[in-house]
Amino acid sequence: MNRTPGLTTAVWRKSSYSDGGDSNCVEVADGYPGLVPVRDSKVPQGPALVFGAEPWAAFVGNVGEAM
Repeated sequence: MNRTPGLTTAVWRKSSYSDGGDSNCVEVADGYPGLVPVRDSKVPQGPALVFGAEPWAAFVGNVGEAM
């Protein structure tokens, strides 16, 4: 089963963990239940990674603790 959503109409927003500098440009797209598409805003036509919502939440939680 292919769970990768079509992202051509995705509305991307800069992650709250991105400081807005040239080296930290992570964007996420909302509106995909159970999934979190992520891309590098410096390369918007490049590939996006799609994570399950639970693993993404665990990752973000651990990154937040490390900062």
